[in-house]
Amino acid sequence: MRRCIVFCLTVVLLLSVLCGCKTTETKEGPGNGWEPECSMELQFATQFSVDYYTGGYKLISLADGSRFLVIPDGSELPKGVAKDIVPLYQPLENIYLAATASMCLFDALERLDVIRLSGTREDGWHIENARLAMQEGKILYAGKYSEPDYEMLLDYGCPLAIESLMIGRASEVKEKLEELGIAVLVDQSSMEPHPLGRTEWIKLYGALLNEEETANALFAEQVDYLNKEMSAESSGKTVAFFHISSSNYVVARKNGDYVTKMLELAGGSYVFDNLGDPETRTSTVPIEMEKFFATAKDADYIIYNSTIGGEIRTIDELLAKNKLLAEFKAVQNGNAWCMSKNMHQETMRLGQMIESFRKIFSGEVDELDELPYLYRLQ
Repeated sequence: MRRCIVFCLTVVLLLSVLCGCKTTETKEGPGNGWEPECSMELQFATQFSVDYYTGGYKLISLADGSRFLVIPDGSELPKGVAKDIVPLYQPLENIYLAATASMCLFDALERLDVIRLSGTREDGWHIENARLAMQEGKILYAGKYSEPDYEMLLDYGCPLAIESLMIGRASEVKEKLEELGIAVLVDQSSMEPHPLGRTEWIKLYGALLNEEETANALFAEQVDYLNKEMSAESSGKTVAFFHISSSNYVVARKNGDYVTKMLELAGGSYVFDNLGDPETRTSTVPIEMEKFFATAKDADYIIYNSTIGGEIRTIDELLAKNKLLAEFKAVQNGNAWCMSKNMHQETMRLGQMIESFRKIFSGEVDELDELPYLYRLQ
């Protein structure tokens, strides 16, 4: 009897994992009296939730208070739904994507086919499939987030614009899009407190496209990378992550930023203790070279951030930015690395990035000069 009970419980648990759902907590529903069957299981993400209802309806709620009801193909908007809820009718297609960090999530789901319009030009993409889709005319440039081509969006019947938090600087654009009947979903993954919280947004996009199973599997791969790093011992190695601006200021990541958290999860110790204001959204802090020199000169590793200023390949290129860097311990010991410039567009690979950091800090790659997303300056 006991064996039978254990077997039944195992089946139930297995089904719940495959479903990716959990028993829902009491929360505001769609307003028509419906009760959710279950809610999406989230491991790290805190800025969104997805509730599942009878008939394939899904309620997506974002931390900024916006809500979207995903309506299955062939179904109608239920009566009595709260007025603040924006309906999204499946199948979703001809999407305008202005949030660059989201493209890799659609790419990982192999659903670039639903993206028809881009807020980034072809040469601005470091994601190969996105760049290729634009070359082939499958994705078209429709103006940046602050200046979208409204006529073009209407001509293609765009039902949804996916924006980054930068749309807050152009609130009139968001209002205009909504006035034209185009739903606006603001990707808030950059507000996630844990790096893999950003990656977990693939589950939200999976819900939009009925690709939950694929999204869960892809996210689990990145969690596996993280779990391997969590089981490893801390290296105790110190590291600085920065770039040098055209005005010769060092620009470093503030403490608590997702990059510094990845460095720490990988077993490294960020050289700064209290850099930047934790209450602001700004992720970087400009520092005078003298202060940076005093703090980071003896760091075991330095990692140059190529996202803004472009990639460099050699120590000479690094020293051309400031000769004082020649006195850094990491430069003298051959431990100066550069982050590839596609980092900020690779939200789907943050677990793998953490693994690369850990391999550097642990000394596993002392004989190697290149890793996924990182390479040693020669």
